[in-house]
Amino acid sequence: MKDATEQMMECGVCIEPGQFRVMSRPRPATAPEGWVLVDIAAIGICGTDYHIFEGKHPFLDYPRVIGHELSGHIASGPDTGQLVVVNPYVSCGSCRACLRGKPNCCRNIQVLGVHRDGGMCARIAVPAGNLYPADGLSAQQAAMVEFLAIGAHAVARSGVGKGDLALVTGAGPIGLGTALFARLAGADVHILDISAKRLGLARTLCGFEKLHQPQDDILTGDLAEGFDTVFDATGNRDAIEAGFPLLAHGGSTVLVSVVKDDIRFSDAEFHKREARIIGSRNALREDFERVMAAIRRGDIPTDALVSDIVALAELPARFSSLVQDRDDIVKILVTP
Repeated sequence: MKDATEQMMECGVCIEPGQFRVMSRPRPATAPEGWVLVDIAAIGICGTDYHIFEGKHPFLDYPRVIGHELSGHIASGPDTGQLVVVNPYVSCGSCRACLRGKPNCCRNIQVLGVHRDGGMCARIAVPAGNLYPADGLSAQQAAMVEFLAIGAHAVARSGVGKGDLALVTGAGPIGLGTALFARLAGADVHILDISAKRLGLARTLCGFEKLHQPQDDILTGDLAEGFDTVFDATGNRDAIEAGFPLLAHGGSTVLVSVVKDDIRFSDAEFHKREARIIGSRNALREDFERVMAAIRRGDIPTDALVSDIVALAELPARFSSLVQDRDDIVKILVTP
């Protein structure tokens, strides 16, 4: 029997594909050693959450408290009240990747909101090392750092720099974040998407002008030899494969998105280009810090990227429509 004094909290739970509810669960009062309690301030909804709702996520057991784009305030100890960004990638610290400074691709990684319950709730326990001070940011901006860090990490992995021709395929939130940080790195950034609406948002919200659709003849004029770097943020096998012929000799394809399918390409074409395929997974602390510094400088239009702020209590009635209207939105933030 539960203690009558036990405090409860409301959580956003995906019960099964197509079923999202707000449910009461115990509010954590203590944290394991090395972990810290965080009172959640804002939660971003991302493509992973939509895929969970649609039943398309390969690594998830239902029911699941979703939410991994998180900001909050430390709830106990000497730093109580400090606004923090939550790194949702809980790594083991002992596998080869972790020991080589790559916890983002830990062999035993547990992502909040995917492999374990996430932060769409009032309070959550998080490893102390996964909390980064968010001084100078609002709670809403801090909740946007994680998805932007995905793009910042991909750009860092690519080595793209001043004067490089870069193509980002996929103009969703991850694609826009990648494009923003490629532009900050000095690249001449082009964006390709099947959706004219998404390309329109890239222009009006972020100022990108070199926009393309798949039916366009892209490799003409200054682009005749292709792009130095092609970032894929589509999560679509056909789109990834269509990107290989757009790669210049000596160029790199960076797979920011992930697909379950096998990807095929011509080895002869790939070899003569001396091309590279680079996988980019999650982000490192330095990527989070890079994003926060860019937001503080005013280099990222965070206000423009927020399509709406929704109270958790309103979300069950709206989740299905948000999934259907993804072409019209960039980032939805939820308040617990």
